[in-house]
Amino acid sequence: MSFAREGYPFILIATALALVGYAGAFARRSWPFWLVAIVLTLLALWVAYFFRDPEREGPRGEKVVIAPADGRVIDIREVDEPAFHRGKAIRVSIFMNVFNVHVNRYPVSGTVRFTHYNPGKFLNAAADKASLENEQMSVGIETAGGARVLSRQIAGLIARRIVTYSRDGDRAAQGERYGLIRFGSRVDVFLPLGSTVRVALGERPVAGTTVIAELP
Repeated sequence: MSFAREGYPFILIATALALVGYAGAFARRSWPFWLVAIVLTLLALWVAYFFRDPEREGPRGEKVVIAPADGRVIDIREVDEPAFHRGKAIRVSIFMNVFNVHVNRYPVSGTVRFTHYNPGKFLNAAADKASLENEQMSVGIETAGGARVLSRQIAGLIARRIVTYSRDGDRAAQGERYGLIRFGSRVDVFLPLGSTVRVALGERPVAGTTVIAELP
């Protein structure tokens, strides 16, 4: 299994702590030390699991929008999006818990026309106001057909680091990795009006694989 490169320091630290725990357990030969070693091992395994980065395949095409994140669809609605769409847009919100893959992928192919980081709060990412008030990074893509799709990474209660590789002018390839959020978060996708949403509330899309919408 491959891992996100940002996760390697955390994986190495967690593994080192587990090894120290076992060294202490062997030296002291006391059950509390063995218990600590086991707990540290479980922690190291969870950290590695969190930063897993599996290969993903699925439908591709100019008209389809692919899920940028694993998780659960918690909201679908029409909203104002003044930054990139400069008007009304359809927002599909995907909430990621700490057990989901947290690597984010481009929902469409095209050119990155907009990037904006906004510092903010760390409210529960599932809350509607988190889309406006939480720390977030927005990446806007213009497709070859002229459609505009915005993917917004939003930090959550315990998420404290949004990683985004995208820069203005970059070529976005549908399904390719463009960043991740550490330890629980949310990704909102803003679609042009007239798009047909292909997921429902409560569904669990898979990043890079599930079609969440079709562009007009």
